[in-house]
Amino acid sequence: MNKRKIGSRYEEAAAAFLQKQGFRILGKNFRCRQGEIDLVCREGKELVFTEVKYRSDASCGSPFEAVDFRKQEKIRRTALFYLCRYGYPENTPCRFDVVGITGSNIQLIRNAF
Repeated sequence: MNKRKIGSRYEEAAAAFLQKQGFRILGKNFRCRQGEIDLVCREGKELVFTEVKYRSDASCGSPFEAVDFRKQEKIRRTALFYLCRYGYPENTPCRFDVVGITGSNIQLIRNAF
């Protein structure tokens, strides 16, 4: 199985997990020149841009460690483009979450950055 298929599988698992938490999934794999956002969701009044990271086990480190400053900046720029493209007002409440999957364990960090 290639990396894209593996990533899609775990993004689907993350989406199902978030839906059980009360999130509404608005989009998956939003792409533009600035980058990609794995999941765009709504929780209450907030628009939530979610990065999904998977590790088969903890020997390679936490999946959360992979969302470094450069990755965060790329996601921020992509989110700004998303807001502009879909006509969201400037005062739209937004946040950035990260879903980390290690083996079969799924964890969510709200307001990760």
